[in-house]
Amino acid sequence: MRVAVPIVLTPEEQGTLDHWARGRRTPARLVLRARIVLGAAAGRRNDELARELGTDRECVGRWRTRFARQRLAGIAQDAPRAGRTPTIAPATLQRLVTLTTTTTPPDATHWSTRTLARVVGVSPATVHRVWAAHGLQPHRVRRFKVSRDRHFLEKLTDVVGLYLNPPDQALVLCADEKSQIQALDRTQPGLPLKKGRCGTMTHDYKRHGTTTLFAALNLLSGHLIGTCLPQHRQQEWLRFLRLINRQTPPDLALHLILDNYSTHKHPAVQHWLARHPRFHLHFTPTSSSWLNLVERWFRELTTKRLRRGAFQSVPDLIAAIEGFIAHHNRHPRSFTWTAKVEDILAKVERAQAVLHKMASV
Repeated sequence: MRVAVPIVLTPEEQGTLDHWARGRRTPARLVLRARIVLGAAAGRRNDELARELGTDRECVGRWRTRFARQRLAGIAQDAPRAGRTPTIAPATLQRLVTLTTTTTPPDATHWSTRTLARVVGVSPATVHRVWAAHGLQPHRVRRFKVSRDRHFLEKLTDVVGLYLNPPDQALVLCADEKSQIQALDRTQPGLPLKKGRCGTMTHDYKRHGTTTLFAALNLLSGHLIGTCLPQHRQQEWLRFLRLINRQTPPDLALHLILDNYSTHKHPAVQHWLARHPRFHLHFTPTSSSWLNLVERWFRELTTKRLRRGAFQSVPDLIAAIEGFIAHHNRHPRSFTWTAKVEDILAKVERAQAVLHKMASV
């Protein structure tokens, strides 16, 4: 005669099983398993427990044995099952992945679920499931730009060195221009935000002119020096340099991180800098605007104040920008740079290796 596995509980297991067996929010399947184990620990036979709990003897024996082998973890969760047999053939699966990653349809730039489904002879839902399982998103694209600056390493080391180890008795300012900011007014008033509906705004607009924001972000304090000017020439850039000169302590050296725009290197600017030796310019590599932290502040301005704003004139736009700057300077916050030169170079080298491989195919 087969003898049921004996069950001996520890005090901790006894308390947990009692809690599961009486818990009002415990799943019914777990309540049944806990009562089976408690009855087995009390010396009850499997047939007796089956009649008392309204189940069959095989069920009681299964959970009794599983608890004896795996303890509480054995009854807390169901054992993994094989699942339904896949309905898509491996060859079809491989063809879907290969076509998605290596080809494009003859009349489009990327596959859709319906166009690929017609070619392979499966349903669009099948294509969608395969894409989701393999992390494929043909409808999306990520833009990139690898700098071709021949002095990339020197400029990168210079700028990142200022971020990670700024000089003593000096200010590091991330400066740039946000040009052609448009004063756009919507043709109709939008609907306000309410429960169950987001705010609305018309897709068309009226143009009322543009302005250019000159800004310099203090790396240490986060304070921003900014002004709006009508044009974007060396004359306006010199006006902004004079503004920086007036609004910073005269006994500190100034290290400005800039891009390679020709205005920053104009002969008139060079002549002015020669007469103001406390200014030191550091240029980011070409196609590397992400190295200038003021670009991150420009994004804050765009997303929080400009993109959803409505401005009836350029002075209205300038007032909004100046108000945003004033609000920022009341509670200034800088951005912390953490990437090291070695990490950036490793990422650039990986990108160049992929580009070289694709070019040689």
